[in-house]
Amino acid sequence: MSVAFRRESDDEHLEPKFELPIPSGPNLVTERGLVLIAARVEALEAELAGLSDEAEIKRVKRDLRYWRTRQATAQVMPPPEGGVVAFGSTVSYRLNGKERTVTLVGDDEADPAAGLLSFTAPLSRALLGAEAGDEFDFAGKDGALEVVKVGV
Repeated sequence: MSVAFRRESDDEHLEPKFELPIPSGPNLVTERGLVLIAARVEALEAELAGLSDEAEIKRVKRDLRYWRTRQATAQVMPPPEGGVVAFGSTVSYRLNGKERTVTLVGDDEADPAAGLLSFTAPLSRALLGAEAGDEFDFAGKDGALEVVKVGV
């Protein structure tokens, strides 16, 4: 029989399900970040216990593998000492004339809308090691970024 006339299974047309990508580099976290990861693992384990749908079980197991890996590889960083921008610092900066404040945190804890910026973000990398009063070129503009205040 010709291949053109055979019926393929519906599963052959589904999008493949991949593992959630693990961010490259070290898994640095704050104390708060470690607590959030542990809570996520606990919530997924509880969700898994109550599931019966095979697709949902696969989805939750995939998420659980990600969060367990993040929990196992987490490196809790000590609080910064202040004065110099480091992981965990809260930084007030002026970018193109607008003042903003962010806290540099781990990848999984990041929430830019809430002022929590991943330490791997371009802005974070530009700020690391800076002190109040330092000015930097950023996004192709000379002197676009000025550190106003560094806190813990």
